[in-house]
Amino acid sequence: MKRNKKISILIIYTGGTIGMVHDPLSGSLVPIDFKHITDHVPELGKFGFNLQSVSFDPVKDSSNIDPETWIKMAEIIEKNYNDFDGFVVLHGTDTMAYSASALSFMLENLGKPVIFTGSQLPIGLLRTDGRENLITSIEIAATLEKGLSLVPEVCIYFDNELTRGNRTTKFSAEHFDAFNSPNYPPLAEVGLHLKYNKNLIRYPSPDKKILVHKYFDTNVAILKLFPGINRNLLQAIINTRELRGLIIETFGSGNAPTYKWFIDDLKQFITKGGIIFNVTQCHGGSVEMGLYETSRELLSAGVVSGKDITSEASVTKLMHLLGRCSSKEEVVNCLSRSLAGEIT
Repeated sequence: MKRNKKISILIIYTGGTIGMVHDPLSGSLVPIDFKHITDHVPELGKFGFNLQSVSFDPVKDSSNIDPETWIKMAEIIEKNYNDFDGFVVLHGTDTMAYSASALSFMLENLGKPVIFTGSQLPIGLLRTDGRENLITSIEIAATLEKGLSLVPEVCIYFDNELTRGNRTTKFSAEHFDAFNSPNYPPLAEVGLHLKYNKNLIRYPSPDKKILVHKYFDTNVAILKLFPGINRNLLQAIINTRELRGLIIETFGSGNAPTYKWFIDDLKQFITKGGIIFNVTQCHGGSVEMGLYETSRELLSAGVVSGKDITSEASVTKLMHLLGRCSSKEEVVNCLSRSLAGEIT
């Protein structure tokens, strides 16, 4: 593609509610052709941007999103990176936070916005939230300051807030305000004006080019702790063939039962080469291993603290590192530090 002097934005439609309209013949919801997006959202023409689009074929329900899909998204961005000023990814809401987290780790040294958005109601409906979400996402993706992107991050824009993708989680299945960033403030807030919190935005090293990582190892599992958990369940999980990483969703600030069998089984998994990542079940807050006796045992067993990472980011980060790193030690080291602003 030739570089257009106008600001250029690429819309990537993966699937999801936002891209649906009613077919008058069948009465069912069908995907729209985003090449004619201005027919459905004529306000976009007033920007004067060069808007182009690419759609998955077939489109994917967000429940069917997987690492292959993340790689496909990243490759589209990589292929078109030099031809566009920003990217808007339209995605189903159910797994949007997983995809945004995954791409934040895949697109190292990203220098342009990748804004995920979607809607709770199809864009073809009168009361849709999709129209405003799409319009504002494009405006944010196109915003430059001194010739550089103002928000060169993988983000989620939904219902008047722009949040860092790997800090965001879906918390409502019915409200327009469907997403929340419990441990990190919004990067931008939208009212009468677009208010950017520039001090919270991550900027890439100017002397480094974007590097796209395309390998994931899905041999991971999540164990959510609950009162009455039994040994059979734990052993069934840790003895899963080829399992390399286990995320345990613990109570409060990282606490877990101190049953001898529980700690012994975790130690055995780690001794055999497994990695255990401790993430809190709480919607907000952080894991502080060693604060209470009930987490001190995990710390001494070699469990890695997830600090204030979201569940979605913990899964994608672990799969990304297992696919990228050459040793267990390197994975553990990278889990403990922030790669893309996912932990404080």
